[in-house]
Amino acid sequence: MRKVVRRFRSLPIRSRLALLVAAAVAFAVAAVAVTCWFIVQGKLYDQLDADLQQGAKPQQLGEVQLLLRACPQAPQADQASDLRAHNTVYLQLVESDGKSCVSSNSEGTVEVTDADKDVIKHAAPGQGTFRNGTDKDGNAVRVLTVPLLVSQGPGALPGLYPDTALLVAVPLKNTQSTLNDLALILLLVSGVGVIGAGAAGLAVARAGLRPIDKLTEAVEEVARTEDLTIRIPVDDDSEDEVARLSRSFNSMTSSLASSHELQQQLIADAGHELRTPLTSLRTNIELLTRSEETGRPIPPADRKALLDSVKAQMTELAALIGDLQELSRSAGQRGERVQVVSLRDTVEAALRRARLRGPELTITADLQPWWVRAEPSALERAIVNILDNAVKFSPEGGTIEVRLGEGALTVRDHGPGIPEDELPHVFDRFWRSPSARALPGSGLGLSIVARTIQQAGGEVALAHAAGGGTVATVRLPGAPVAPPEVP
Repeated sequence: MRKVVRRFRSLPIRSRLALLVAAAVAFAVAAVAVTCWFIVQGKLYDQLDADLQQGAKPQQLGEVQLLLRACPQAPQADQASDLRAHNTVYLQLVESDGKSCVSSNSEGTVEVTDADKDVIKHAAPGQGTFRNGTDKDGNAVRVLTVPLLVSQGPGALPGLYPDTALLVAVPLKNTQSTLNDLALILLLVSGVGVIGAGAAGLAVARAGLRPIDKLTEAVEEVARTEDLTIRIPVDDDSEDEVARLSRSFNSMTSSLASSHELQQQLIADAGHELRTPLTSLRTNIELLTRSEETGRPIPPADRKALLDSVKAQMTELAALIGDLQELSRSAGQRGERVQVVSLRDTVEAALRRARLRGPELTITADLQPWWVRAEPSALERAIVNILDNAVKFSPEGGTIEVRLGEGALTVRDHGPGIPEDELPHVFDRFWRSPSARALPGSGLGLSIVARTIQQAGGEVALAHAAGGGTVATVRLPGAPVAPPEVP
């Protein structure tokens, strides 16, 4: 059985559908054919039983006595014709001990069974029973056994006993022939129906799976050529499962193409950004190496400057690599560490780090409680990046104003501000303002901010501040009180 199931599962879908349709139709046709055959058989037997009852009705006491007089001699011609008029082909009397008296007009002798004896013993007079039986030659017959009760009064015949039954029977040859012909016809019709259903199922399966074939060809083409621009044509008005699958495939390939394009852009931008610090590191290290190899020492001040430059470039390189790792982390990796955090506590932690980086600046803070769902470390890093930008572009002795209320965090500096034409690009990866390219940084800080805030369900924006400078606004959904812990 398992081998059959495995072989069935190994067949193509269209073949399986055709077989399933053919099997379903075969079951339905078989059920209808068998039901039809049994109904016709019942009707034919009912007709035979009605004929037998009609043939037994005229067999009143007088006719029974005629039959008894005729046994074992043949009855007179007029008596025989009278019996034949009632379509009685087999006619005989049966006693309770199994002895029978057969009319010479009978086609033969019906085999007496225990069922006939039970009728004589237990059935009421006139209450006959029907059965199928055979005659002495083995021919199938339909038998009606009717118990008789003949009184022993005047005119009664010697040898007639009360426990006697009349057997009336007709042959089943024609009826069985009709049923056999019907069975053959039903078998042929069922076979044609099953074959036709299988062919129709195969045709329907081919037509229904044609879009699946196109989808398969498209997938194979994408796997072979790695061309993510391939699309499957879909009828806009179609809402069936195949159309939905095709739309899902087109959407998936579009997302993959976009992701692949962003990946290529990230690799190209990362290579460009990494080239500068690596070139400076190589130049400075080559100077130090040449000094050692030639035996001409570099002046202490210049040597210290070179080492400081190497250290700064290594720090910048490490920061760039960290930013790239942060950007490469998937949304699923972040979702595993999302929890309810206090935005006020996160901002306070970021402010402590910002004050260390800009000790000459005045940073004021007005923070109200606000609880959000986010990854704590990523959220703190995003806020630190915003504060770092404010520290970086604030003039010496300047002021940075930080406010948190009703889910809105604003960071305002009094620096030179951002030109209007550069505002749409501030969150792009590796984008840096031409006026800020001399300052340290990789151009990834605000990209990380935008991605972190969006993943937390919020939004971030930069705008010109009234009176000069820039104001960064972060909005995150949450509540002023911490939600109860879920056990």
